[in-house]
Amino acid sequence: MNEDQPLSEQFRIVAKKWVDADSAASLLEETKSAVLARMMSAQGDMPVNRAELNVKSSEEWLEFVTKMVKARERAALFKVQLEYIRMRFNEWQSHNATKRAEMRL
Repeated sequence: MNEDQPLSEQFRIVAKKWVDADSAASLLEETKSAVLARMMSAQGDMPVNRAELNVKSSEEWLEFVTKMVKARERAALFKVQLEYIRMRFNEWQSHNATKRAEMRL
């Protein structure tokens, strides 16, 4: 983030990153059961519980779940950055209000 930019521009940039990251994380979360089903069907003709066990114990499933969690973590980080910018704006607003009140005295 460029600290010289107005807070509104900083917020806009981070908000766009958050929307993109949140969308990517949501897509992974929403397709989790479809990915599991596809991976299970690739196991061939075997009982569902056995296919599920094979898939969930596979390196491929671990990578998918890890990717999903990392995507949510990335989105959460951008959300925290948005809150930080909002807090800075509130502090700036409060500081200016205090200055104005002091000038009236």
